[in-house]
Amino acid sequence: MKINIAITFIITILIGCSTEKTFDPNGILDYCVAKAKKSASSLQDPTRMPRNIDSDKKEWNTVGVRDWTSGFWPGALWYAYEYSGDESLKEEAEKFTQPVELIANKSASDHDIGFQVYCSFGNGYRLTGNEAYKEVILKAADTLATLYNPIVGTIHSWPSKQEYPHNTIIDNMMNLELLFWASKNGGTKSLYNIAERHAETTMKTIVRPDYTTFHVGVYDTLDGHFMRGVTHQGYADDSQWARGQGWGIYGFAMCHRETGRKDFLETSKKLADVFIGLLPEDGIPYWDFNDPAIPAAPKDASAAAVAACGMLELSVLLDDPIEKEKYKEAATDLLDKLSTDEYLSREVNQAILLHSTGHHPRGTEIDMSIIYADYYFMEALLRLKKMNKSI
Repeated sequence: MKINIAITFIITILIGCSTEKTFDPNGILDYCVAKAKKSASSLQDPTRMPRNIDSDKKEWNTVGVRDWTSGFWPGALWYAYEYSGDESLKEEAEKFTQPVELIANKSASDHDIGFQVYCSFGNGYRLTGNEAYKEVILKAADTLATLYNPIVGTIHSWPSKQEYPHNTIIDNMMNLELLFWASKNGGTKSLYNIAERHAETTMKTIVRPDYTTFHVGVYDTLDGHFMRGVTHQGYADDSQWARGQGWGIYGFAMCHRETGRKDFLETSKKLADVFIGLLPEDGIPYWDFNDPAIPAAPKDASAAAVAACGMLELSVLLDDPIEKEKYKEAATDLLDKLSTDEYLSREVNQAILLHSTGHHPRGTEIDMSIIYADYYFMEALLRLKKMNKSI
């Protein structure tokens, strides 16, 4: 009996060793830095930002600074510099960050100011302490705040979309960090109040009772009541658009970090649990978890990268060691799968990742490399590296 117990114990140890993850964030970050440097060498005009790559092409399609994705390329360069310490990457990051300044100074036309300015100037200020960057961030926060509607209690995401009286999208949760940061670094307390109220209203309306999420909340402008939830980029109004759930996980975790509110933390946890539970067998989400074309539906690597960032943020905010490990492990699984040859572009094109989906209903950016997938993948890798170092 004692021999059998000993054998069983040894087998258990061996099985545990054989299934232990070999995922190495440093090795993948080395790859990301090399890809960023290679892309930078071919991108000469700092007013043109890489956005996506056609499936049959190798080089980036670029967009102007006013595009909602314009902050992700300079942000990715800042991440590459942060990891590598390579001064040439810092110079590239500075070069591509500066043109984004005009976003902070123009009148607000949508909520994307946070994505544009905080990913570029925000990372730049964090890494350099450049006071000029700080002033741009503060201006951007004030500009974003002009879209706030106190009757509704949210920022108007898309004022140009006249079919919705007042609309707020789940993506907008990510832009609240700009307001929270500004309120603590020279801006007014009203910026904090706007961000907190926006998160609270989103939690009560866009987050469904089962902790899936609508993409868009539509509100009455007269009394502010929630009228309906719809989709713009998902499969259907009542389906679960994968990247939207990722925005929610990350956004509510960040809002708990900034406010200390437990209801934001619980919301982030429950959104993460739903996301994890909906993942297919191979561990990478389809663009929408309810697309009837599954398993032939396209994947979305960007949704996986955003959710990984959110779950790593969630992990460090929790007190329970079992819960902390649960969400860290789930995020690591996503990053591990994105780091395989199926998702790394290697020599396929200039990007870091393959297989993202941007706007499926419109038929654009389907199964392509997209810049924000690369940005959040790098962010998640850096987060994981720092977490592992602190253990």
